Formats: sequence, structure tokens, C-alpha cells
Amino acid sequence: MNPAPFHIAGERVMLDPAGVLYWPAAKLLAVADLHLEKGSASARRGALVPPWDSRMTLDRLVQRVGFWRPDIVVALGDSFHDRDGPARLPTAEADRLRRIAAAARLFWVLGNHDPVPPAGLPGEHGETFQLGPLAFRHESHGRRPLPRDEAERAEICGHHHPKAKITTRGGTISRPCFVADAGRMIMPAFGAYTGGLDVLHPAISGLFPRGGRAFLLGSERLFSFGLAEIRAASS
Repeated sequence: MNPAPFHIAGERVMLDPAGVLYWPAAKLLAVADLHLEKGSASARRGALVPPWDSRMTLDRLVQRVGFWRPDIVVALGDSFHDRDGPARLPTAEADRLRRIAAAARLFWVLGNHDPVPPAGLPGEHGETFQLGPLAFRHESHGRRPLPRDEAERAEICGHHHPKAKITTRGGTISRPCFVADAGRMIMPAFGAYTGGLDVLHPAISGLFPRGGRAFLLGSERLFSFGLAEIRAASS
């Protein structure tokens, strides 16, 4: 895979085509919206889907952790699909999370699907993880007033599951993506059973009033388009 460099708040981060972010200066890996045990949550509601989403998601996460070898792993909320997800997580998958926590500092950002820390699993937790000029949280604070120490930081967040649709010679493709400008980045959802919200939806585009760029995930590289380009192509 060929990660793409991006500068935010003066820091160089690497956008991984697998959908994770790596910050070399801090040896920090961030991943958003794992939604572990979404399959079992759906089964509880009578929707029969293959129950392997947690295994598939953690297969990919373990691979990227092994590639980047971070000192810090930050999960940006909605790591579990619901409050009871940790209790339903198979033992083998829980052990994989414990191995990640044994090799790196693991921080669980709390999300709207998982507003409490995962019981029985190691790691720190909180609403925001702050380091240097960056604040890692689940949902963007947008234009809401913040304490001064937070307002001075750029934010890395998840929640919206951004995706972008591009028309090419071969047809129209829709892919999960990073969306970013110099002060804010929304990461793609990493979970195997996660959908997406179009980057032109006001919930996303409204967070980038001066424009931004979408980095669509490919099998080996990212494909970058300005939000204005995507809007023009869709009209």
C-alpha cells in the first residue's frame, strides 16, 4: 500500500489506503468506527447476517498495527456497535485487542454507540485524546465554542462514515474516504459492516466551509479530489 502524506496543524500525518491514520512524530495510529459486534446486534433484531464482522475488522486492524508498529493506538469512538458489544465479543477477538494493548498504549474515545468504556478490555478512555496540536474525538465539535486549550487544536474525528462518489470513464464509483482541510479531518469508518454518508451531505460539507479534499480509499493508494470538484461533477 502507498500511504499519502497530509499536513494538518503543521503536523505531517500519513493516510493509509486501508483507512487508518498514522502520525509518525508521535508514533500514533488512529482508527475510526470499528462497530465491532454489529453482526450480533443485527441478529438480536432478527436480521440474519454473517457473524464474522468483528473477526474481519480486527484482521485488518492487526495487520495495520503490525505494519506501522505504533506506540499509541487511538480508537475514535463507536468501536463497538452498542453498550453490550464487549460482552458478546468472542474470546479470540478480545484476546487480539489485549495483545494490541500490550504492545501499545490503547485509548478508547467514547462514541454515541459506545458511550461507556468497554468492560473487561484494557486501555484508557475519555471523550477526547489530546496530544500536541491535535485533538482526537468521535464527532466534530464544528463551530461549537470550546475551552481555549481545545480550540487551539486541530481535530481528527470519525462518526460520519464519509464516502465520495466519482464518475470515471468506466462508470461511477463510490468509496469510503478521508475528508480534510488544514484544521479538521474526518476519517472513514473502518468496520466491516459500516455504511457511509456522502461528502456532499451538509453534515459533512458544512464542516468545510472553505473547501477541503476527499481522499478515496483504493486497494493500494488513495485518490484525491477537491470537494468543489466532486460537487461540480455531480451537478
